[in-house]
Amino acid sequence: YRLNDDGTIATTFTFRQGGFEGQQKIYRPTGFVVDQESYAVWDMQFFWPFKADYRIVFVNPDYSQTIIGRLKRDYVWIMARTPRLPEEDYQHLLKIIATQGYDLSKIQRVPQRWEAGQN
Repeated sequence: YRLNDDGTIATTFTFRQGGFEGQQKIYRPTGFVVDQESYAVWDMQFFWPFKADYRIVFVNPDYSQTIIGRLKRDYVWIMARTPRLPEEDYQHLLKIIATQGYDLSKIQRVPQRWEAGQN
């Protein structure tokens, strides 16, 4: 994430479609801060004119882990700056997710593989 001069947020999502050997996909949506007090509620625009609800549910003090959710509680993401999350941290984040009203039975832990040379 990077704050743009106009107040929008430049974002980059990189993933491999279908698994580790799948084609690499890169999305660069623009974030728009909706709540100017907390800065925790954004709209994300992957393509014009549609914007998606995007809420920062939690961020740890060093910004290395965060939980992103939606008001409808239909999606939630755990994001980290490292590909491997210590189990203790993962369990702590799950507890936070549960207190926010998300159904933990629907959480899927996605395998991660970080390729050499990536930042």
